[in-house]
Amino acid sequence: MKKLMLTAFIGLSFLGFSQDLKVEPNVREKDKTLLVKTDHAELDAKKKAAEEKAKLPKPYNPKANAEEDIQQLISKARKEGKNVMIQAGGNWCIWCLRFNQYVQTTPELKKIVDENFVYYHLNYSPDNKNEKVFSQYGNPGEKFGYPVFIVLDGNGKMIHVQQSDVLEEGKGYSLDKTKEFFNKWSPSKS
Repeated sequence: MKKLMLTAFIGLSFLGFSQDLKVEPNVREKDKTLLVKTDHAELDAKKKAAEEKAKLPKPYNPKANAEEDIQQLISKARKEGKNVMIQAGGNWCIWCLRFNQYVQTTPELKKIVDENFVYYHLNYSPDNKNEKVFSQYGNPGEKFGYPVFIVLDGNGKMIHVQQSDVLEEGKGYSLDKTKEFFNKWSPSKS
């Protein structure tokens, strides 16, 4: 009788154990399915971003002499009673390109910028990291990411550094926050 009970116990244990093993592959298959769906969604998002990036103007020039350009803009700003707005980033950066496009195609923002700033796109890319120029301003891209904005007065003195994420809204930028930023750092206010 003991042998029969022991055999029954071992048999039931084996049956229970084998059923657990059969369930496990189904769970793994579900995991693979989720991974494949995630990969497709991620690929679609990357494809859409690449298509958007291809359509946007590329304002950053890796071959530019940024030091020389900024000195010329400081002189121009001083003569015109404006501040210098440096938008640091690169043509690789979708948020940099979106911001540029947003300002250029939003009449209200373009007017504020044109009246108050000389604007410069300071390139940061593998082709030209402009390390010397960035170091003069405390390397804000390393701290805040890109784009990052550096505001200089008409004498070339740095008066503000602005991270861009606080200006974002959804997949773009907030009109009110961007307007407030530009107005706050225009020469009459700063």
